[in-house]
Amino acid sequence: MDPEAGLDALRDLPLDAQVDLEEVLRLVVDEVVRLLGADRGTLYLVDHARGELVSRVAHLPELRAIRLRLGEGIAGWVAREGETVNVPSGDADARFARRIDRSTGYQTRSLLAAPVRGEDAAVVGVLQVLNKRDGGVFDREDAARLEALAGEVAQVLGRTSLRSQLRPDAERPLEFHFNHIVGESPAMREVFRRTARAARTDATVLIRGESGSGKEVIARATHVNSPRRAQPFVKVDCAALPAQLIENELFGHERGAFTGADRTTDGKVHAAAGGTLFLDEVGELPIEVQGKLLRLIQDRAYLRVGGTTPLTVDVRFVCATHRDLEAAVQAGRFRQDLYYRLRVVQIEVPPLRARGAADLDRLIDHFLFEHTRRHGRPGLALSPAARGVLHAHDWPGNVRELEHCIESAVVLAPDDEVGPEAISVGPAVGLAARDAVAAPDAFVTGLKPLRAVERAYVEHVLRACDGNRSEAARVLGIGRNTLLRKLKG
Repeated sequence: MDPEAGLDALRDLPLDAQVDLEEVLRLVVDEVVRLLGADRGTLYLVDHARGELVSRVAHLPELRAIRLRLGEGIAGWVAREGETVNVPSGDADARFARRIDRSTGYQTRSLLAAPVRGEDAAVVGVLQVLNKRDGGVFDREDAARLEALAGEVAQVLGRTSLRSQLRPDAERPLEFHFNHIVGESPAMREVFRRTARAARTDATVLIRGESGSGKEVIARATHVNSPRRAQPFVKVDCAALPAQLIENELFGHERGAFTGADRTTDGKVHAAAGGTLFLDEVGELPIEVQGKLLRLIQDRAYLRVGGTTPLTVDVRFVCATHRDLEAAVQAGRFRQDLYYRLRVVQIEVPPLRARGAADLDRLIDHFLFEHTRRHGRPGLALSPAARGVLHAHDWPGNVRELEHCIESAVVLAPDDEVGPEAISVGPAVGLAARDAVAAPDAFVTGLKPLRAVERAYVEHVLRACDGNRSEAARVLGIGRNTLLRKLKG
């Protein structure tokens, strides 16, 4: 065994990206088992809120997860006492948890377990291996190797979003799926399920949801957990460029295609070759570009601007939009054939207000932990009153708005506690206003002529949409020009 060998299998994983955390931990266990010459291995994480050890990445196909009370079994003892334990004969030790072997039918002959310590030296997990493959027992060299590997595992955990949940003062049960994507609500579990399944394929994915809800992180999760993750992930923001530039951005241009085109230039499609092309706000694409995108998706072929020779590319498509594409198709603003090409796999990302209090609390804790670290304020706490302010807000800007709010509070809080006065939320649409937009009977006015009532209601909807005329027209189910006429009438 190479004494310098470590967790080499993890070095190419993008631990700052939205990788599947269970896959990361499984690779950890696989590598440890290989290096120790063991038959099986387990990585337990400390669930402080429940006072338990939990493992969802054991080499135990018989169980979905293992849970031990702190102090129960060898691993529970190691977590509580913080000491490495080597048991040559597992079932001969009084601390051995026999119920696990009874549940699995597996026979533990020998066992070696070491604590995994976080940044503050607190135990955040236990790394355990079972049964030497050569029939022998684990020795002192094995114990030293496992302790060294436990240190590497701690570094891996410290580079993922799990670090915010493994603190000794964590108040919520351990829950995770994709790195840096926080949530446990039924709607988010469905997002995770669809994303994981879509990632394993080359199918085109359409991600739908409000602005700020997290569509881009789901797109990145689809890429980094796919066979293409070592290849480029290229984003094109279809709403950020004028119509006359978007085609050039996508496909590039030939020399002489237009004034100033003094050389041939490749576009984002070429840059994404072998990887994933992410078309953000695809509903904003001009109608004349939609046909060219349709050809690209169907044939994986395209022309540069000014070109006559078709070019081919191997690329996977992930798209996102907050628009009602069905309404856009009905209105003739979006091609129906392109719409059906895009919606092979649909993932609906829920707005923050629909995800429930538990998800909001998890996100608050996650962002508070990350930004106190980033801005050098690790002792900063959030007061119950401040948390109450956060729960009272409607979050029209969704997760993006929440993160910016938490970061602002961390930077500006004058002392070691974030109070309600440090929480600065933008002008909220508010539940009442949203309900008024959704239900006409929530609109109240005095007795007036019908035309005046109609105009008042149109103005009411426009205010609820923060003055966004296009959004107000969409809510009212009328065209933008019709909206302008009613405002003037």
